[in-house]
Amino acid sequence: MARIFYITTPIYYVNDLPHIGHMYTTVVADVLARFKRMRGFEVFFLTGTDEHGQKIERAAREQGIPPQALADQVVGRYHELWRELAITHDDFIRTTQERHKAGVRELIRRMSEAGDIYKASYEGWYCSGCESFYPETQLKDGRCPDFGHPVERLAEESYFFRLSAYQEKLLAFYRENPDFVRPASRFNEVVRFVEGGLKDLSISRASLRWGIPWPGDDRHVVYVWVDALTNYISALGFGSENQDRFQRFWPADLHLVGKDILRFHCVYWPAFLMSAGLPLPKQVFGHGWWLKDEKKMSKSLGNVVRPDYLIGQFGADPLRYFFLREMTFGQDASFSDEGFLSRYNADLANGLGNTFARVMAMARRYFDGKTPPEACGESTLRAKAEEAVARYLESMEGYEFHRALEAVWELLSAVDGYVTEKAPWGIFKAEGASGRLSRIMYNCLESLRLVAVMISPVMPGTADKVFDALPTDDAGKKQLAWGMLPVSAALGPDQGPLFPKVDDKAFFAEVKVSEQVSEQGSTQQSELVSIEEFARIKLVVGKVVTAERVPKSKKLVRLEVDLGEGQPRQIVAGIGGSYQPEELVGKLIVVVANLKPATLMGVESRGMLLAATLPDGSPVLLTPEKDVPPGAGVK
Repeated sequence: MARIFYITTPIYYVNDLPHIGHMYTTVVADVLARFKRMRGFEVFFLTGTDEHGQKIERAAREQGIPPQALADQVVGRYHELWRELAITHDDFIRTTQERHKAGVRELIRRMSEAGDIYKASYEGWYCSGCESFYPETQLKDGRCPDFGHPVERLAEESYFFRLSAYQEKLLAFYRENPDFVRPASRFNEVVRFVEGGLKDLSISRASLRWGIPWPGDDRHVVYVWVDALTNYISALGFGSENQDRFQRFWPADLHLVGKDILRFHCVYWPAFLMSAGLPLPKQVFGHGWWLKDEKKMSKSLGNVVRPDYLIGQFGADPLRYFFLREMTFGQDASFSDEGFLSRYNADLANGLGNTFARVMAMARRYFDGKTPPEACGESTLRAKAEEAVARYLESMEGYEFHRALEAVWELLSAVDGYVTEKAPWGIFKAEGASGRLSRIMYNCLESLRLVAVMISPVMPGTADKVFDALPTDDAGKKQLAWGMLPVSAALGPDQGPLFPKVDDKAFFAEVKVSEQVSEQGSTQQSELVSIEEFARIKLVVGKVVTAERVPKSKKLVRLEVDLGEGQPRQIVAGIGGSYQPEELVGKLIVVVANLKPATLMGVESRGMLLAATLPDGSPVLLTPEKDVPPGAGVK
């Protein structure tokens, strides 16, 4: 019988586009899912979106669209981003799906039958940002204690869950299951919270329309946490006629969550399940936050990082590696472009890329493009490799991803040192393709195979490139036992460097340019301008005469634009990610003609073209719908 592993991410709010926090949790879940599959487990990996609640209702109202339209728009970006990040989830649950609503109704029915739901009046301080009520004693300077969001006094009729009845049951469960919450510091936080006393929980809203109607009372909608948490079982068919998947995979082996929502998953969720007579999840892991400027990233603080441009420039694997290598799982970590590029050049371009290229070049040359004809039994490098594999497995099982990767990179360093010590070029010169040279090069190639297997959960695309170069069968792509590389088998062709080294000065110049372009094209919504101020802006139609990329930049394009002035105007625009220079020639565009000149990567720009911005950040040029002569004014 196959070993089962059910892993979940939290479901993400759709009031805004995904950011680094969403990416991180989902990548970690994907790494664990891939690792468990590699180890022979039958894995079910769930992620999804939370689409009900006041925040979504308000965000949709601000954009002038229905909440469902906003949800569909943002969910589309999640699907796109998960493809870009190579996420291998088995299901994507949406709380607006009928299968989820059926699960919520069934959970409420069971809790009601247990006598744990009643109706009463409720009044308290409510934070719409956290979708939660707080006692006045917990408020900090009149704001919510978790993020400092403003709160409002709400009083309304509500359905309540008898959370207070589960205080002692929860404490007994924690005592019997000390690994239920990880890391240990978070377990202690949860126990202290419950020991401090639990009050009954409001689980419906009469003032909100965007949600699941309360069963039998459509004046109320289900409170977001009963709604959201149920996704972990509704995705398995709970509440439907087919319970096969639920019976096979529940209880979950691991709920991955951010530490800010730990209480809901470790107190409310177990209590709901106890009331409904359902098994509790085996473990909840509350990981740390990514910080910027020593503060948690938050939409309200305006410091959210969406590192889509890193994926665009480097691909998904380097970002996945940075996530797992930089953060000690469970603790906070700081995100910066400097930290990312340092890891990229030192660990990937030099550590992995150079070692791989060095070994493969020698192997192709010494043995006519094949693996060596003779394997090696015992060697110092084999001992190092087996030690690294043991540490890697122990660290991965313990969710110490940074230590697992440390072990892999120590093996890479050992390979590099082994090559320097054995000097195979000297042996080849003196002995040719001898048995000694064969054994030395086999050790190096087999070590690289083991490296590829170990990095495959974290960097699947890179692992595939290594496997393409090495003649490895399906078993050799998963097994960590020494000696699975075949002898005298054809090596794959040289496909160039795995990770071309990046010039840090050029990279940060590009980042600075992107920020300058963004600043030039943005305005603060709160800053209203008078008609007189607007009249000072000179908008004219221009025709692109020539276009070419700015050297060392992936985004900047240098344009010569005819504005009807006799001589073309030079304008630099950050549109190279969406437009090829040749397709811009002859295009009519709208230009801010009286903007102060700016120098971008050493090229002067005398004006700015206008472009709309899609939800994924890509620009769309504004052009007249009819032929207009260059220099025509825009009003």
